[in-house]
Amino acid sequence: MNHKEALDREEVIDFVMSCWDEDAGAFGAHPDHDAHIHSTLSAIQILIMQDALDRLDVPRVVDFILSLQQESGVFSGDSFGEIDTRFLYCAVNALSLLGQLDKLDVEKTVGYIRKCRNFDGGFGACIGAESHAAMVWVCTAALAILDRLDEIDHETLGWWLAERQLPSGGLNGRPEKLEDVCYSHWVLSSLSILNKLTWIDAEKVTAFILSAQDLEHGGIADRPGDQPDVFHTQFGVAGLSLLGYPGLNDLDPVYCMPASLIERMGLKKGWQALPRRTN
Repeated sequence: MNHKEALDREEVIDFVMSCWDEDAGAFGAHPDHDAHIHSTLSAIQILIMQDALDRLDVPRVVDFILSLQQESGVFSGDSFGEIDTRFLYCAVNALSLLGQLDKLDVEKTVGYIRKCRNFDGGFGACIGAESHAAMVWVCTAALAILDRLDEIDHETLGWWLAERQLPSGGLNGRPEKLEDVCYSHWVLSSLSILNKLTWIDAEKVTAFILSAQDLEHGGIADRPGDQPDVFHTQFGVAGLSLLGYPGLNDLDPVYCMPASLIERMGLKKGWQALPRRTN
């Protein structure tokens, strides 16, 4: 939104570093919390966006990430062993941002994603799990980073994603569920990576996201009338950016980070957003 200065840079960096788990060599979600791959990726993304990656002990973080890969190819989130394709994406994303993808067993990783692919073209949280828009995005984005989008049935998955749009204009995560602003990111980013954003009604999605705003206090909720929060505000703005909404910076749908930053790092993939409107 072109307001990076709204957050004090040093305070942000200090908080991120206060979440470092010295025993694990990675980051927890809060000071004194156990390290987790999700919060570790978030820390890496924030430090990169704040131009403070020199604060990171890269070798230890890489060791932590690689230690979480299971024999099947999937990753656990932490030392307690829960597995999920979301954790696999966190690992691939983080290693890519750190320039350490060469240390990943790519074939084993892609092999697990392949086993999570369903008849409808989508992906689940683990082998045998139903397709879900969030897991579709993490698997699609991970395959994009690894240059293995050939593993996806583009037409079938594009159809499944387009079917997530409801009469309200909003998007849901799977059949028979309510629309929710956060799927503006999961669904639209996946369609953007597949170069199929024109398969949904962009004006209706835009109107739904905007209708979920709190016009008095700011922020975006999951749907109109509910309490706004940072989570849905982030993913609502992300969706609006991909839809070409005026005044926003371009979002890279693979990394969910500023597109200009990812391009400068030489990591941009072949995604396509809608043209930025001027009004």
